Amino acid sequence: MKKLAIVGASYLQEPLIQKAKKKGIETHVFAWAAGDVGEKSADFFYPISTRDKEKILEKCREIRVDGICTISSDLAVIAVNYVAYHMGLIGNSPECTKKSTNKHLMRECFKEHGLPSPKSILVESVADLKEGDLRFPVIVKPLDRSGSRGITKVEDFSGLEGAIKLAKDQGFEKKALVEEFISGKEYSVEYVSWQGKHKFLALTEKFTTGAPSYVETAHFEPADVDEETLDRIKDVVERSLDALGIENGASHSELKVDEEGNVGLIEIGGRMGGDCIGSHLVELTTGTDYLEAVIDIALGNPPKEYEKKEGFAAVRFILTKKDKEIFEDILKTNSDLIIEDDVHEITRDSVTQSGERFGFFIISGNNKEQIRKYLP
Repeated sequence: MKKLAIVGASYLQEPLIQKAKKKGIETHVFAWAAGDVGEKSADFFYPISTRDKEKILEKCREIRVDGICTISSDLAVIAVNYVAYHMGLIGNSPECTKKSTNKHLMRECFKEHGLPSPKSILVESVADLKEGDLRFPVIVKPLDRSGSRGITKVEDFSGLEGAIKLAKDQGFEKKALVEEFISGKEYSVEYVSWQGKHKFLALTEKFTTGAPSYVETAHFEPADVDEETLDRIKDVVERSLDALGIENGASHSELKVDEEGNVGLIEIGGRMGGDCIGSHLVELTTGTDYLEAVIDIALGNPPKEYEKKEGFAAVRFILTKKDKEIFEDILKTNSDLIIEDDVHEITRDSVTQSGERFGFFIISGNNKEQIRKYLP
């Protein structure tokens, strides 16, 4: 029986764990013990922090795993590639890991390769900036976090100090990135790569709360763009994957397209999109089993070719009472659209990061407008 190491045990990793078990693969899951679902569903669980790559490597060598992977977590990618590199397994290089998990190094890489990326400055305090360094508005974010943690849109210089402090408090390296705001419609792009060859899977339309925190409220696939725009997006993303050195496994790119069709890169992660994008929406709308592809690549096998499917799907998150009312309305009038749901009681008035949301529901069908009408 093949042995697969999975870094992370939260609900985001659960689809990966279940897919591996369904394929008859023995699952070895690593995460800080916090009572997460993956601790119980894994064949073997090890209470080792996802940040402790050396201890994970030590245990993986002892177990003699055949592959290692993660989904939906930039932080876990560091340990995945570290173990893969030292055990001769499939992953991405140490240099790729640095550039794809550190937002400052990523911006520097994009700049070096002439890719469309906003001007940004790495700071430890507001003293590292002066009037005129950047055009406002700007986005302030932690150097090494995801899930909308510590992100703030700032309209003028006076708002920088508080935003930088928030970003540093949320990050691990205690530094912040201040970058010029990109205008346009926001999308994310899913690819799978094998030995440096990249295959496009899906373009996702993103919905957020907007300024100041940009918490994601919904995702819809396939995004409604013309072929010329899609080709432009693919060109930018594929050149970016090459620049970062992402050669194997899933990738999740976030970008914006303005009214003139110009593409602006936000960031790229060497893992599949979270928020049910990679684990659910891609297969519902394309037929590609993205989870299986991630597992196959981790075990040293090229991803399969899947029978093409066309459909529409969305995930909507519960942030407010209105969101919950929409879910309840679908249950009453169009329950056949609901693929999966996990809706909780609303216990606070505001949500400032993804981890504070009160659940989600996934809907899918063959009628685009029927799905879109339930989006924010």
